[in-house]
Amino acid sequence: MSFDNLCKLLSEKHPATFASWVLGTPQTSVKVLKTELSIEPIRADYVTFLQLQGRILHLEFQTKLESTPPLPLRMLDYWVRLYRLYRLPITQVVVLLLPPAPGTVIETVFCVETTRHEYRVIRLWEENPEPFLNDPALLPLAPLAATTQPQALLQQVVGKVNQLEPRQRPEISAYTQILAGLKYNQELIRQLFREGMMRESVIYQEILAEGEQRGEQRGREEGRKAEGQLLILRQLTRRVGELPQEMLDRIETLSLEQLENLGEALLDFQAIADLETWFGTLDVGVKIT
Repeated sequence: MSFDNLCKLLSEKHPATFASWVLGTPQTSVKVLKTELSIEPIRADYVTFLQLQGRILHLEFQTKLESTPPLPLRMLDYWVRLYRLYRLPITQVVVLLLPPAPGTVIETVFCVETTRHEYRVIRLWEENPEPFLNDPALLPLAPLAATTQPQALLQQVVGKVNQLEPRQRPEISAYTQILAGLKYNQELIRQLFREGMMRESVIYQEILAEGEQRGEQRGREEGRKAEGQLLILRQLTRRVGELPQEMLDRIETLSLEQLENLGEALLDFQAIADLETWFGTLDVGVKIT
C-alpha cells in the first residue's frame, strides 16, 4: 500500500475526524462518496470525497508535487466533475506529507487567461503535532508534523500508541510505523516501537523489578523473552487457532533469538502444521528467517 493510499484509507475510516481537522470546525454529519467521477472514466486513487451538510470536501494526499497532469489542472478537473455531479459548494484541500525540494513553488491556484481556480494546501511538516497526538484517528500522521526534535516527537507518538485500547493498538501502530517510514530510519522506528511496547507490558515490569534484585541486565533479557512469548502466542492464535499444550510448552523453551525468528516465520503460516514444520527445522538445526 502506498503512503498516499494509506492516508486515503484513514480518512475514509474516520471521515468526521479528518473533516474536522482540515476545516477547523467540528463536523458530525459526514458521508464518504465514491471516487469514480462521471463524464469520462476517471478514478482518484489518493483522494477522499466527503459529503458534509450542504458541501463537498475533496481531500487529496500527496507525498510529492510532481504529477501528470499537473496538480493544479487535476484540482480544477475534479472540481468541475464534482460540481456537475452533486451541484454543491466544494472545498478542495491537498495534504502534502513531505516538503518538496528547496526552492520548489507549491501552487495553490490554476490560472490560464480568464480561468482561475483556487484550492488549499496543508503542509503537514508545518502543522502543530498536538491535534494528531491527541486523536487516535490522526495519530498515524503525527510523526510527519512540525518539530525541531524529530526523535523526541517519535517517542511521544510511541507513547500515545501504547496508551490506546488493546483492540485499537495493532492497527494504529502499523499505520503509524508505515507513515513514519517517510521521515525516519526504519531501524529507529522498530527500536522505539519495540521498546515502547515492552515498557507497557505488566509482565515486563514485574520481571524488570525482579531483575533489579538479581541483576538489571538479566531482568531485561527475561522481560524481553516473556513479552516475546506473549506476542508470538497472540499472533499464532490469530493465524492458526488455539494451540495444543505441547506446543505451548515448546514455545516456552525457545530462546529470544528463536522467538524473533518465529515471529518472522509465522507471517506465512496458514495452519498448525506450519508451526510443526518450523519446530522440525529446529530439531535438525535449520534456522528459519
